Amino acid sequence: MRTRRGVCYTAPPEDVRRVRRRKLDPFEALPDDLILSIFAKLSATADSPSDLITLLLVCKRFNALAMDPTVLSVASEKCLGIRAQRWCDPAQRFLKRCVDAGNVEACFILGMIKFYALGSRPTGAALMARAAMRRHAAALYSLAVIQFNGSGGSKHDRDLRAGFALCFRAAGCGGLDALRELAYCLQDGYGVKRSISSGRRLLVLAASLELGYLAPAADEHVHVANQFLCEWFATRMGTLEGKGLRLCSHDQCGRVETRVHEFRRCSVCGLVNYCSRSCQALHWRKGHKAECVPIEQFLDNAAFALLV
Repeated sequence: MRTRRGVCYTAPPEDVRRVRRRKLDPFEALPDDLILSIFAKLSATADSPSDLITLLLVCKRFNALAMDPTVLSVASEKCLGIRAQRWCDPAQRFLKRCVDAGNVEACFILGMIKFYALGSRPTGAALMARAAMRRHAAALYSLAVIQFNGSGGSKHDRDLRAGFALCFRAAGCGGLDALRELAYCLQDGYGVKRSISSGRRLLVLAASLELGYLAPAADEHVHVANQFLCEWFATRMGTLEGKGLRLCSHDQCGRVETRVHEFRRCSVCGLVNYCSRSCQALHWRKGHKAECVPIEQFLDNAAFALLV
């Protein structure tokens, strides 16, 4: 009689053993729809890209399901937060797949990167417009900044009324920066009929929102697109200075000039520049108010320091 320990025992064929192993694997019995639902939930709540990348390394089945459009279309902002130091062709292709899947955050992030970092202005603006049509507040505000400055074109390409209209829509979608910019536009009559009282009311509203439900450190949240730009240009300052271009002085913005003297300088000291009034207000509160002195006084202090 042949037994499993006998020398004459013959092992079952490979396909039979594969079937036996498959029966013992609980994941193989799960339907794809259920796994896609779980992956989509993970993708929408991920804190970093590694949460999704880990799924790609488990097995071929997980790799295919994790890259399904159902999962990529709901990937969160943090899940798409690629660092500038790790930017490469595969990272760009990943964001492109998310864009093709209909992910609004991916449209905005890739649009900002292409417009400001890679210099592909039409493609970047089109991607941001695609996100703006889905009521993405940050994309609407970014397009408003482009209209206010005439970014990607000449000074004559500025459209203040279009910038104000985009700010109005962004503020209606919950954009705090857009609400602040809207208030200053009304106060200064920038792109709209001047109304100081309406502008002040909006500033009070923006301040109350900051101190209310947006948490005590509302300004500390930096969108991953702005964070990418800050990291990208931090290592390219020499190239920018050689071209005569400047970064927005608000250290959490990351926007850079697309032409010389595009951004407006501080009217008092003239040493800092901003892409928008909202960035100017945030930078003022973060410490510029303690450093801002008239340029004449700054030169006198510098001359005195040399004499001493």
